[in-house]
Amino acid sequence: MITKEVILMGMKKKLRMALMVVGASLLFSTFYVLEVHAKTAKQIDVEVNAALKLFSQQVKGGKEFLNAAKGILVIPNIIKAGLGVGGEYGEGALRIGGKTVEYYSLAAGSVGFQIGAQKTNLILIFMQEEALKNFRSSAGWKVGVDGSVTFIDVGKGKSLDTLNIKDPIVAFMFGQKGLMANATIEGAKFTKLVR
Repeated sequence: MITKEVILMGMKKKLRMALMVVGASLLFSTFYVLEVHAKTAKQIDVEVNAALKLFSQQVKGGKEFLNAAKGILVIPNIIKAGLGVGGEYGEGALRIGGKTVEYYSLAAGSVGFQIGAQKTNLILIFMQEEALKNFRSSAGWKVGVDGSVTFIDVGKGKSLDTLNIKDPIVAFMFGQKGLMANATIEGAKFTKLVR
């Protein structure tokens, strides 16, 4: 005998699955459009300059921290979206000594309860030469697999002190627009771009 509870559980399961399929479809179509309309090197550099300026303005001690870095990877305007299935994508530049040396994309996907969309900026700062060398020599560097990244909280009223930070790679996410929890890049893959 089939009870109401069994029927309701089956309906809820189908609804969740349908939402995940719709979410995945929307997500993949968004990333397909982004891929088709890939940014030029000049566009990426303009966005990177704007993100670095915003970082220096918003983070007390940020400019000095950037000056102490061996290399800086800036991925501005990362788009993160999710409806059951989520993902994020962005394109940016690796700078050494203030000059762009390579271009990279960031891509990540996830499954679980998530809904919403946001745009954010990411800066990875390589504090040690060895960490930068390992990143650059990788065909597809993945956070948490090929190297660990320490997120630095630069909330209101906080400042950076380069003397206290001993981690080889530190990250900052800033300038979020939109509503979506969970600002992280765990499992994100960075791939070198030809521009």
